[in-house]
Order: sequence, then structure tokens, then C-alpha cells
Amino acid sequence: MIRIAVIIGSTRPGRRAEAVARWVADTSVRHPGVAAGEATVEVVDIAAYGLPLLDEPVPAAFGRYAHAHTRRWAQTIGAFDGFVFVTPEYNRSVPAALKNAIDFLYAEWHHKAAGFVGYGVHGGLRAVEHLRHVMAEVKIADVQTQVALAMFTDFTFTDPADPTDPGTCAPGARLESTLVTMLDEIIAWSQALKPLRVPSTAPEPLSV
Repeated sequence: MIRIAVIIGSTRPGRRAEAVARWVADTSVRHPGVAAGEATVEVVDIAAYGLPLLDEPVPAAFGRYAHAHTRRWAQTIGAFDGFVFVTPEYNRSVPAALKNAIDFLYAEWHHKAAGFVGYGVHGGLRAVEHLRHVMAEVKIADVQTQVALAMFTDFTFTDPADPTDPGTCAPGARLESTLVTMLDEIIAWSQALKPLRVPSTAPEPLSV
């Protein structure tokens, strides 16, 4: 079974990322692979892990995590095969909290697949472009299809003039179809990369 985490990439009070992640999770249950039990989709909220600004004394590439919050985060991420990153766009890039959460780890990201759901005035497009560069450095294969939610067409608000109103995430059928296509790609790539995530059990060659 392929396990996919929907990562809520914002920790801001009143964030819209939580509603977007719920939409992703709710829509995913209609994906044939998820419905058949071949894949699971779970929401992971970085805010629940209380990660401070990166405080590990040793670079993540060495895997020597000194703090309990890092080890807890590593255990969670290490258990998944693929990811859907839900991100707003802050000043043409990703939220600092999301980049920080990625930077805490290294090997736990390797040889997995990821897709992106961006949202904002411009659909989070520039944030996703930045994330694609980050994915390459942590050895995640990012799929081509992505979902871009526009603030004025894919959300409904009680008071559109109130910046603290998180609104309701309400994309149409076209974006639901795009999300399903993206999940197809994440599941397929996660499955294809699985041999790289499993330590080899082949015996050592005999010396001659």
C-alpha cells in the first residue's frame, strides 16, 4: 500500500491551508486507487509538531537528530511514500514554516514522489515553482500535474472584505479532476521508486 501525506504548509492563525487540505483529503477518497485500498491519504499538519526555527546542531544530511521534536517529525515523514504539499504564496515564495519543516530532515524525504496544491491570488504558482527546486535537493520526484486554486474563484467567503475570514475551499469539477490526475501520478511514481526506499537484502559478493 502507498501512503500519501497531505502536508499543511502554513502555520498562520486563520490559515486557509487547513480547508484546502481537507478538500484534498475528501476528494481523494473518490480516487480509484484510494477507494480500492491500494493507497491511503492522510493529512499531516506541520503546526502540530511545534518545530522551532531550525535548531539542530548537525546538518540533516548526517541524520544525527538531537531533539525530540525532530525525531518525531522524522518518524512521521519517514513512514510515507509520497506527498501532496498544500502551500499558499507568501511574497512570491513558500511560507517560512514549510521550508523550515523540509530543512529539518534529509534521508526521510528521499526517493518519494510529490505533487502540489497551491493557492492564492495567483494560485500559488510561484510558491510551487520554488518548491520544485527544493524537492530536487532532497531527492523527491515531483510530478508535472499541479492544482492551482485562485482566491476569488475557488473559495467562498462570508465577508470578502475581511482578510481574517478563512472562507470555504470550493473548487469546481475541473480542479477535482486535476487533483485525481495528480494523485494518479504520485501513486504511480511512489510505487516505481519503492525499490530505492527498501534496503537491499542481497548478500555481499564473495571476495576472490
